[in-house]
Amino acid sequence: MKYLLIICFALSSWTANAVIETYEFSSPELEARYQTLVQELRCPKCQNQNIADSNAPISEDLRRRLYQELEAGMSDEDIVAGMVLRYGEFVRYKPARSGVTLWLWWAPWILLLGGLTLWLGVVLRSRKARVSLDSKKDQIEKLLKDHP
Repeated sequence: MKYLLIICFALSSWTANAVIETYEFSSPELEARYQTLVQELRCPKCQNQNIADSNAPISEDLRRRLYQELEAGMSDEDIVAGMVLRYGEFVRYKPARSGVTLWLWWAPWILLLGGLTLWLGVVLRSRKARVSLDSKKDQIEKLLKDHP
């Protein structure tokens, strides 16, 4: 019974023995760039994890590709541009502010400004109508007093 319990614990922790990737970088600067980029790039499969935290096979491939491209001397911008070209703007946690993303950044403010303008117009029109109604009421009361 004791051995069965040990075997059960060993098998249940099998996934905890996952391989941790370690890469030998030619310089500490490349390693720092690598750490920055793996935090900034999103896993295409997991969707809400960066490639550093994801255990998906595609993230492993992206980390390996990132390592190879850094060692090949590519710039961060070129690497990210290649990832965006292949996986779309979604792969970036901080998408570039252009095109559709500009609309996404500015649309709430534009709609809020439009709503406030509409509300201000309604309030001013209501006041104007109330003032006009009050002046007509005064005219009617004056006419009624003049003609018994």
